Amino acid sequence: MEGKGIGSKAKGVNMNGRERARSTKPILCYNIESLPKKKGGEGLYNSLRTAVKDGKATLVEELEIPPCDAISWNVPAGHLWHIICSHGPQVADMNCWSMSNPKKERFFSSKTRQIHATHLSRGDRLWSNMPFMRPLATITEDTIDYGFDEDGAGVHDVIGSRCDPYTHKLMSGEDKNDCCHCNLTRAALGTSVLSEEDVHDVLNVFMCTGFTLDTHQYFTKPSPVEVGDYIEFLAETDLIVAASTCPQGDVSIACGGGCVPVVYPLQVQVYKLEDELLTSKGWSQSEPSSYSGNHGL
Repeated sequence: MEGKGIGSKAKGVNMNGRERARSTKPILCYNIESLPKKKGGEGLYNSLRTAVKDGKATLVEELEIPPCDAISWNVPAGHLWHIICSHGPQVADMNCWSMSNPKKERFFSSKTRQIHATHLSRGDRLWSNMPFMRPLATITEDTIDYGFDEDGAGVHDVIGSRCDPYTHKLMSGEDKNDCCHCNLTRAALGTSVLSEEDVHDVLNVFMCTGFTLDTHQYFTKPSPVEVGDYIEFLAETDLIVAASTCPQGDVSIACGGGCVPVVYPLQVQVYKLEDELLTSKGWSQSEPSSYSGNHGL
């Protein structure tokens, strides 16, 4: 052990801190292989991709998110929900809350980003905030399956926040109500248990984004979503979900660019899986973190 330590120190003996940082390869902060395994196993989650097509799920609710608006809906644990491109290329800003404790437990985009990636896809989980820190939902299908392009852009990002009236006021001095934050606020208020303060950083569904390679600034591209594409989630516990059809449409123009984007509605479908499909494989609802909460006190 002593020799290993000396060797490690000697390797960087002539480097200052900045040189050492520049010469070091990226170190992944989290080993996702050590995450708790999905209940029921990967085989179960893979089979859910075709559960609707295979007739193993029943449609229980179908909704439409109007253009430049938002709605909320409930998803019981063990149910699937789809957000579907039904009319034309359109992105959505999505929030979700634990139905049992919506004022305190919600989607935690930054921790989800740290654990998985800047953009989410099939198999990734939507984690809740501390002190709960559990999967609220899992993405079981993503028909776009975009990956990352040569500019570093991906789809379904958890790096952007949401268009909001406060940033617009700051930058233009004008009031603006046609934005995702306002849409989600109205949807939250419509639940009778949520308010503006409960609206949080979103999953940008269908949105194609990244950071420029030279200046590292947040950028968008036209969404690659086409009519018929959808993203599918499994509710890992009882949820309230809300989504806004972004007034920027497919986000092919910059915010505040002066052009009027084309905005389309999106379709939402909620499915009940066959009773034995999940339980026979050992699936059960996610549970809040078992951390003691002592914090060293």
